[in-house]
Amino acid sequence: MGLIQTTAPPLAERLRPQRLDQVVGQQHVLGPQGPLTRAAQLQRLPSMILWGPPGVGKTTLARLLAQAVNARMLSLSAVLSGVKEIREVAAQAELWQGQGERVVVFVDEVHRFNKSQQDAFLPHVESGLFVFVGATTENPGFEVNSALLSRAQVFRLESLSADDLRQILLRGLEALEHAAPLLSEDAQALLIATADGDGRKLLNLLEMLAQVQAKQGEDEDHEGHTAAAAPSTAGAREPQSLGIEALQAMLPALQRQFDKGGDAFYDQISALHKSVRGSDPDASLYWLARMLDGGADPRYIARRLIRMASEDIGLADPRALTLCLEAAQAYERLGSPEGELALAQATVFLAVAAKSNAVYTAWKSAQRYVQEQGSMPVPNHLRNAPTRLAKSMGHGADYRYSHDEPDAFSAGQRYFPDAVLKPPIFYSPVPRGLESKMAEKLAELRRRN
Repeated sequence: MGLIQTTAPPLAERLRPQRLDQVVGQQHVLGPQGPLTRAAQLQRLPSMILWGPPGVGKTTLARLLAQAVNARMLSLSAVLSGVKEIREVAAQAELWQGQGERVVVFVDEVHRFNKSQQDAFLPHVESGLFVFVGATTENPGFEVNSALLSRAQVFRLESLSADDLRQILLRGLEALEHAAPLLSEDAQALLIATADGDGRKLLNLLEMLAQVQAKQGEDEDHEGHTAAAAPSTAGAREPQSLGIEALQAMLPALQRQFDKGGDAFYDQISALHKSVRGSDPDASLYWLARMLDGGADPRYIARRLIRMASEDIGLADPRALTLCLEAAQAYERLGSPEGELALAQATVFLAVAAKSNAVYTAWKSAQRYVQEQGSMPVPNHLRNAPTRLAKSMGHGADYRYSHDEPDAFSAGQRYFPDAVLKPPIFYSPVPRGLESKMAEKLAELRRRN
């Protein structure tokens, strides 16, 4: 047979967990002593924000939590709903509550609601009309207003690990039964890596792979009827395991089906970043256009541009960070398509700006040094001395106020912990842009020390 019924629900939908104990991953919140497990056991579900990347099971988890506490669930999508729909949900919740029912209201992509829309939930959450469960891929500290955030617990959901995805893959292969593709161990590992922590993406890719293989099998059967077969192969064809090279050849086609706009999403953002780093404004604009045309969230691109400004331009041209922040703000104010021009402007500036990763490298080195050296005490002369007791303990003693020194520089004063006999140098400016002047100044200051 080999064919997958087109009328059947997608594989990812068929494999949605039906109980909390069937959820793969998220053991930090769903383990035996996890906060959500305990809440379900105690039948006390708090209002919450589920924060995590796509494909980790936020919607499924909300449904299962409502089920675990015997509550009715109402769902809203922030993309499609407004205050009118929120009022309708509140009215339905009030009706059910009057009938003795517990109600959970689930809001997908809650970060897309504006402040007034988010505020519309507040009186109902405070009155206990329903338990609010919001799902977001964005940092709720930035995207959810403080009033709503203060009334909800935030649970961070993590990308699924390779072991988690392997469990899901095995479930998918079992569910596909005779239609399941035969994958070598290397091919399975590649499919898991391609899913990049997204369980839904993994199952979608697997299902598409099964469909492609089934179609290829049909084509080969038709061709086989026109060719003379050897006696030993005239019967049923033995299925062959799909190796990593064959899968690598098939993945681009699968990803074009899966990722709107073409190649894998993260490959495109990588290409944009590397084109900027390589000072190619034309290629940078090409990848920016590709991503926007493919449906990528411009806000995500804006955040990545801000990252590039600090990672690849840094202090060689500090204007880059300001320009990227202003471009992000411009997009928020204008939206598409007008705001996209601001992103294009920032992209071109980053590409042609002087490059330096000195701050990025220095920061990584400082972090590594702190991890290796542990917590060394602050020297007495650098300690705060707000009280008489602190002063009596020598806090702040012998500190030299730099503004009272020649050139506002206290030559010879140490700022590292006393145990650091030879202070490390993390920051080494590059001889480009503004950092070339910083390099000259630092060289002189270090000479005087």
